[in-house]
Amino acid sequence: GSLLRMVLLIGTQLFDIYRNMETLEQAVKCLSALAQESRLQAFRLLVRAGEPGMPAGEIADQLAIPPATLSFHLKELAAAGLVKQTRQGRAIIYSMKSEAIGALMEFLLKDCCQGRPELCQPKRKAKSSARSQQRRSST
Repeated sequence: GSLLRMVLLIGTQLFDIYRNMETLEQAVKCLSALAQESRLQAFRLLVRAGEPGMPAGEIADQLAIPPATLSFHLKELAAAGLVKQTRQGRAIIYSMKSEAIGALMEFLLKDCCQGRPELCQPKRKAKSSARSQQRRSST
């Protein structure tokens, strides 16, 4: 009885450690892929394009990146699991993998801010507060 419980507990702990290591390794792959200017630009363009994605040629045109260079960068993003490619006729369409982006964001924000998620929200500068500061300084 107690030996079995101990084996199950150790097995569960090892699984959690392995799963966390696997998650950490995947997060490092994703962040490494995004840590290059052209790849980050391509990724952000695909995020804006949404699920339908964009043909590789259009991405190259919009970012002014030579097709061969873009191909290399898109393969890196795909290898990290951030984008997928599908063939439509002669065109290759790249699109974001929303589930991978969600998993990365969940990993980065897990246990965020000691239970105060409002601290993790993006800070936005309010235009009205900037205007009110200008008014105060001019008076």
